Amino acid sequence: MGRLAQSWALVKASAAVLRSDRKLLVFPLLSGACTLLVVASFLVPLALGGALARLDDGAPPPWAWPLAFVFYLSQYFVIFFFNAALVGAARIRLDGGTPTVADGLRLAASRWQDILGYAAIAATVGLVLRMIEERAGFIGRWIVGLIGVAWTVATFLAVPVLVNERLGPVDAVKRSAGLLRRTWGENLIGNIGIGLVFGLLFVAWAMLGVGLFTVLATERSLLAMAFAGVVFVLGMLLIGVVQSALQGVYAAALHRYAETGSAGSGFDGALVEAAFKPRS
Repeated sequence: MGRLAQSWALVKASAAVLRSDRKLLVFPLLSGACTLLVVASFLVPLALGGALARLDDGAPPPWAWPLAFVFYLSQYFVIFFFNAALVGAARIRLDGGTPTVADGLRLAASRWQDILGYAAIAATVGLVLRMIEERAGFIGRWIVGLIGVAWTVATFLAVPVLVNERLGPVDAVKRSAGLLRRTWGENLIGNIGIGLVFGLLFVAWAMLGVGLFTVLATERSLLAMAFAGVVFVLGMLLIGVVQSALQGVYAAALHRYAETGSAGSGFDGALVEAAFKPRS
């Protein structure tokens, strides 16, 4: 219960930083929009060319894995680029400055080559795990899932390291893993708290949507159902955007604390220190 209380306090601190600068929400929005464009740029040509049907027929063709790597690379680059912009802008805010959206994008653009390199590393890891999962049984898939979680934990601070320490992609991964070897917090108390809170919000909003659709279905009002559907989707998107922004703020604060011993404006140092509690 104590750890949950600390997680909730960290969520509130992250929310306070986000409320003081709502421009930080722009970066997850841009990331989501660009991610959808990348998906469409791959799926539409495949669908029009009939390649999607061939992918469903047994073993994937030889060209499928190289195409999957390019897709992974494109997706990761978009995600990491805007995450870097968010982390960079959040760091300016935590340092007491007033960042603009342009400031965050400029920081990410100045590191685009290293972000691309990190995206290539993540795409390779993701593709290898996917290939193993395709050939593994139930136990093998479970083990692959654990490896994926371990990779996520080890690289949690890789983007802040890329942006703020200006290291290369390989060194950023090593640095991120090194920070978690020295200090830990169940990766991390704040992330657990944010995930728990927003998971509950997703469930509550979904239950509300199902209930509302059930009522409207009995009324047979198509216009009301369409309006409710739009509101439901927008609500889900808003929850996801706010969660991504909070996680970016928290990642920036954790990295700042690891560097300087202070999480920055809006954060209780004792709470962040609990997330970086020395290994016993």
